[in-house]
Amino acid sequence: MAGEQSLKRTMASQLADSVRNDIVNGKFAPGARLNLNDLSKHYAAGLSPLREALSRLSTSGFITAEDQRGFRVSEISRKELVDTQRIRLELESIALRESITNGDVNWEGEVVAAHHRISRIQKTPEGGRLALDKDWETAHHNFHTALLSACESEWLMLFIKTLFECSTRYRKAVVLSDRPHKRDVANEHQNLMDAVLNKDADQACALLGAHYNETTEFILASMNEGEK
Repeated sequence: MAGEQSLKRTMASQLADSVRNDIVNGKFAPGARLNLNDLSKHYAAGLSPLREALSRLSTSGFITAEDQRGFRVSEISRKELVDTQRIRLELESIALRESITNGDVNWEGEVVAAHHRISRIQKTPEGGRLALDKDWETAHHNFHTALLSACESEWLMLFIKTLFECSTRYRKAVVLSDRPHKRDVANEHQNLMDAVLNKDADQACALLGAHYNETTEFILASMNEGEK
């Protein structure tokens, strides 16, 4: 019995990861109802671990549980976007300062390597098709993760991971792939890396803030444009 319960919890964890990734990557639209029978077929999973997985996700903001009506993907809003980005910046600034303090030459090498990978595929500004490209998304995530990887607080990094996924969900949900943008994201990443390697925490945090604020403003503009 104990082994069966453990297996069920493991399956629920795996399903929660799969559903969350699909929400973040836009496979389930904001506000979409999540039918358990349909999801069971899609993920080839039983109803019990699937229900547990959705219940877990309802505590992280990706899914809304409705009394007697099941689950649906949480809606997006300007208020949540601004609040999420504000808290994300505050937490990442703490982690970035700690990384700069703790980081050794191996950490610096990881940052340089992650930047090299994203610079090799970063040929157009974020907000164009590149922002929706899977390879770019992976490289982008790895670069920002590398910047913070010398932070030793597991709780802090857990919260940051959730907020990063929320930000990605907003970009994929509302950014128009053909919308023009004059932003030079490659230069933003270069300047951010330079400040980090120079151990200039104040400058690095200022650049990180400007980087995220540009993204927030672009998403808000895309949301406004989508409502016209």
